[in-house]
Amino acid sequence: MSALVVDLDGVVYLGDEPIPGARQALEACERSGHEIWFATNSSLRTPEEAADKIRRITGYGAQPQQVVTSALAAARLAGALGVHKALVVGGSGVRQALSAQGIEIVGDPWIADVVIVGLALDLQYDTVRDATLAVRNGARFIATNLDPSYPMPDGQWPGAGAIVELVRVASGVDPIAAGKPDMAMIDLIVERVGSHTDIWMIGDRPSTDVAMAKAAGWRSVLVLTGVVDSLADVPAKWIPDLVIDSIERLPGRIGTPGWPVGR
Repeated sequence: MSALVVDLDGVVYLGDEPIPGARQALEACERSGHEIWFATNSSLRTPEEAADKIRRITGYGAQPQQVVTSALAAARLAGALGVHKALVVGGSGVRQALSAQGIEIVGDPWIADVVIVGLALDLQYDTVRDATLAVRNGARFIATNLDPSYPMPDGQWPGAGAIVELVRVASGVDPIAAGKPDMAMIDLIVERVGSHTDIWMIGDRPSTDVAMAKAAGWRSVLVLTGVVDSLADVPAKWIPDLVIDSIERLPGRIGTPGWPVGR
């Protein structure tokens, strides 16, 4: 059967509110023989923390090994670049992922050889200043993702991309992006689920979720509970294979290649 790679924010939950029917939909897909994976551009949490939130908010029994984050992709990319000392703008997800790669986290912009920028809920000016100094001093610049916002119950909140833009503008250097829809995330997902698997990406943001599926040769499902609420808002280049109102309607909808767009 297929591997279903499911986004989190706007698909499974909004903040601390579950998308109605998310648990039942995920469990029904599992009973049908599909593998369930989660791929999030949020770099705030470790896979353990992300799985805990899924269980706590939705009731679905997610396990850490099912979760792929942009923090993991960014740390893997940093490791491939051969860097050793990272200055971090972000949360525990980035820090744990870097430590697992053997990369030391430092606060001194003059010794950092890479800057990793993600979502930081406690963002301070000094941190942005130091990140800018490090990049201008020659440190590599990696963004966990470029999402300008993420969906919450009361609307779109500033995302990692908004913070990345601060450092980009101040330093004059464009970052390497690690999360969806970029290759670092694709490679990490393929490593987890296997390139031979029939993969479907279920997400709410056309420019990341659907775009990644198209870049990787996977199929895609767009749900309308997050970033967009109508297919009319989606550019032609990011039209998914299937659009549904909510993940609640996913069971039984994964069809064969060429499945038409529909509700």
